[in-house]
Amino acid sequence: MSFLPILQAAPNASQSGSFGSLIITVVLMIGIFYFFLIRPQNKKQKEMEKMLAALKKGDKVVTIGGIHGVVSSVKEKTIVLKVDDNAKLEFNRSAIASVVNPEAEKKADESKVEPAKSKK
Repeated sequence: MSFLPILQAAPNASQSGSFGSLIITVVLMIGIFYFFLIRPQNKKQKEMEKMLAALKKGDKVVTIGGIHGVVSSVKEKTIVLKVDDNAKLEFNRSAIASVVNPEAEKKADESKVEPAKSKK
C-alpha cells in the first residue's frame, strides 16, 4: 500500500488558504510583541534617560545597589554621592535607579496617618 499519492494531493487542496492565514498570524504576532514588549520598554528607557539628564546637585537618589545618598556634584558621565558626613562615592550615571522626591514621601506619609476619631 502506497501513501505517496495521498501525501502529494493533500497540500494542493489547502495551500492557498494556509498561506493567507500564515501571513495574518505573523502580523498579529509582531503587533502583540510591539504593544506588549517593545513599546513599554522604549517608553521606560526614555523616562530613565530623562531622569538621568535632569540630575542636579542636592537631589536625593538611590543607586541600583541600594545605596541612598545626596548628589554632591555632577560630571559628564559620573556623579558624586554624599552618603555620610565624610564619605563621598563616585558612580556612573547609569548606576542611579531613582530620584527620591521628598514631597512625594511627605504626601505618602500623610496619607498613611489616619485622622483622629472625634469623641462623642
